[in-house]
Amino acid sequence: MVPGHSGRAGRPPPAKLCRPTVYDPIRSRRLPSISIGRARRIPASALDRYIRRHLENAA
Repeated sequence: MVPGHSGRAGRPPPAKLCRPTVYDPIRSRRLPSISIGRARRIPASALDRYIRRHLENAA
């Protein structure tokens, strides 16, 4: 188990998003991610920062 992983330790379950919604910010380096084998993982802290920035820009 990864500490702070979404869907565990009191966090809500992961959101269902389409690939372009997630991969566009990853490709443009606005959303950091790591590769583990063939899987792409986004640290919960990076996702929290990305959402916070997005909400601040929308306001």
